[in-house]
Amino acid sequence: MSVSSQNLIQVTAIVPARNEELVIGACVESLAGQTQVGEILVINDQSTDQTAGIVRKKMEAIRKLRLLEVKELPPGWIGKNHAVSIGAREAKGKWLLFTDADTVHGGDSAAKALSIAAVENAMMVSFSPQQVMETLYEKALIPYVYCRLASKFSYAEVNDPRKPAAAANGQFLMIRRDVYEAVGGHASVAGEVLEDVALARRVKGAGYRIWFGSGTGIARVRMYRSFAAMWAGWKKNLYPLMGNSAAALAKEYVLAVAPVFAILIATISAFLFTKSQMFALCVAVIGVLALALLFGEQLKRRGFTVGLAIYGIPGRLLFTGVLWASCRSHRRGRLEWKGREYPAGTPGASK
Repeated sequence: MSVSSQNLIQVTAIVPARNEELVIGACVESLAGQTQVGEILVINDQSTDQTAGIVRKKMEAIRKLRLLEVKELPPGWIGKNHAVSIGAREAKGKWLLFTDADTVHGGDSAAKALSIAAVENAMMVSFSPQQVMETLYEKALIPYVYCRLASKFSYAEVNDPRKPAAAANGQFLMIRRDVYEAVGGHASVAGEVLEDVALARRVKGAGYRIWFGSGTGIARVRMYRSFAAMWAGWKKNLYPLMGNSAAALAKEYVLAVAPVFAILIATISAFLFTKSQMFALCVAVIGVLALALLFGEQLKRRGFTVGLAIYGIPGRLLFTGVLWASCRSHRRGRLEWKGREYPAGTPGASK
């Protein structure tokens, strides 16, 4: 469906929601006050909780809010991809802002994205939102994962039209509607687990400019509210994010575990040669502090609090565990997420 040039809506926000009763209200409210967002479409993806009821209640006060319903999931589609495709089909805006239900937007997130699009002549703008972490396991795993992602998806390379690197974050992904349609929309990445990265690659591969950067101060997300949810989420995504190959898996394991083993070996060796527990303890402390300092620099570059470096070793161990689980899941060909099971390894998936 093409949008008339007379349409005054700048941005349509599209929010897929499957059992998001804890977060959907805050997401909608953070979008409602933005003048650039002319309509908000929440797509209820067969939720069994109060998600739809909360949205209907919000509709009484937010006139630009609409609720759409997913009736069934067609074969070959990931649930989120199908939901947002329904929203895109119904949208009236010149720009489509795809955002997750757990994303809370700053008051000018859409305005900042539009400004970047104008300055950079970008047809797609995506932010990596600020991560909200409350539990020890979140603070351990999430910063380490994002530091590793930063080494694979450099903002500078993604934003350079001369380089093939392409990436985006589906928690905040804004794309001009005509470009979205030109590259085939979400129908072209229907079975992709990493639909945001896949869509970015299609857009850049078609010759359009994309822009990807930090969303600190623009949008924030608390992705997981339980250890089980965090494990399931990264189990679904981590292996393809890290390279989707045995070589990439081996590299990540060496980078994560080798420094820990080096400290352990150095500590044991110090004790065996000197028979001094104090000296061995000093070696261990120096090794741990050195590793924390190096990790702290990585955290700082990525926009995290340096103090999170104290969780570096637990984060590395959690990372190796969930990466192995993700690898096994993908190689077995079955992925599970939010009560659904999907085939892994579909043609082009997560590449």
